[in-house]
Amino acid sequence: MWAQMITSYLKPGKEDQLATLTAQLKAAEQPDSGLVHSTATRDSKDPSRVIMFVVFESEEKARARENDPRRQEGLTEARATMMEIFEGAPEFTDLTVIDDWSL
Repeated sequence: MWAQMITSYLKPGKEDQLATLTAQLKAAEQPDSGLVHSTATRDSKDPSRVIMFVVFESEEKARARENDPRRQEGLTEARATMMEIFEGAPEFTDLTVIDDWSL
């Protein structure tokens, strides 16, 4: 498995639009994209800091998903929302998953 941690900072007063963004991202998702799971979080000590963890079957599937034309129309709306609510560009951290479990 492979993952990305995506860190962004909310503009003041835009906190209520995070639910809109996550709904837009979910709606753009396509079957067989390689996505295993996605988690959106806010920093408890700095609520303007938003961190998303996105886990994939492999880096290859994740990279193919980035260019999947089936997602592009849905992502247009999500990108517009991101431009409206986030300060600057997001920071992407690529991660190799060593272990992934849940109860």
